[in-house]
Amino acid sequence: MASRKEYLEYILDQLSGLEDITYIPMMGEYIIYYRGKIVGGIYDDRFLVKPVKAAINLMPNADFEVPYEGAKEMFMVDDVDNRSLLENLFDAMYEELPMPKKKK
Repeated sequence: MASRKEYLEYILDQLSGLEDITYIPMMGEYIIYYRGKIVGGIYDDRFLVKPVKAAINLMPNADFEVPYEGAKEMFMVDDVDNRSLLENLFDAMYEELPMPKKKK
């Protein structure tokens, strides 16, 4: 099942207090970037983020979910209505995230 564009738009609106949020559509899903780094994505209308220490600290009860078959587990963000949580989460995660590899 592909993610709905309306769900992406809702998540982007929730993150509108942050600068430099971008996304790339990929096979019916969406990869979310913050200041050039991949934070997570929207998969089957679920907002998932990478399970770095900051995410674990801010969401200790979050469930691990597999975004698609064969992928590594990610953290499910249940409280997508909480703008403050989302902004704090992205800011806290930023330093732990690697820069994307350069394309050849």
